[in-house]
Amino acid sequence: MTFTEKANSIFEQAIRDYHLTDNVDTQIHNPYKTGEIEYDLYMKNWIDTVQWHLEDIVRDPQIDPIDALQLKRRIDKSNQDRTDLVERIDSYFYMLYSEVKSKADATINTESPAWAVDRLSILALKIYHMKEQVERKDADASHIALCQEKLNVLYEQKKDLSAAIDQLLDDIENGKKYMKVYKQMKMYNDPSTNPILYGKK
Repeated sequence: MTFTEKANSIFEQAIRDYHLTDNVDTQIHNPYKTGEIEYDLYMKNWIDTVQWHLEDIVRDPQIDPIDALQLKRRIDKSNQDRTDLVERIDSYFYMLYSEVKSKADATINTESPAWAVDRLSILALKIYHMKEQVERKDADASHIALCQEKLNVLYEQKKDLSAAIDQLLDDIENGKKYMKVYKQMKMYNDPSTNPILYGKK
């Protein structure tokens, strides 16, 4: 089993588990062992799935402004959690390949493995929800047809992105590529770098 076959399976599992209740406040029950990559992959997609639905809720035109602000802050925290987890997954890859000696002509990729995995996780959500649209009983034929076209493209993207990630990992393992772990250094959540926050002290 390739890495992305495992990741895609775990992402689909997390999405199914979430939709047993379809509630953003559902308690997570990660079935994998803490410290294992499977645990982090499940957690990554769970965060993405909850945030997907938070983004839906906050776009309700009838939402109370106070509720919307609370949701926005919850989404901000979710984004930070997501970023932290991506960096943890990248650290896993970095340690996994730490003994590999890069070839003299090795190059670095435009994005790290974990940020590509991040896109794969979001893609799993797009596929799940576009499939929901295709299966709607209350939608007209033109809506169904359009969503089916989009779903077909999403399946193709999943195939291509999965292949690209597996190729990248293979290249790193064989010294053709090398990686670094860059911290995102988000400034707006940091009270020492966001002028709005440190200016109020």
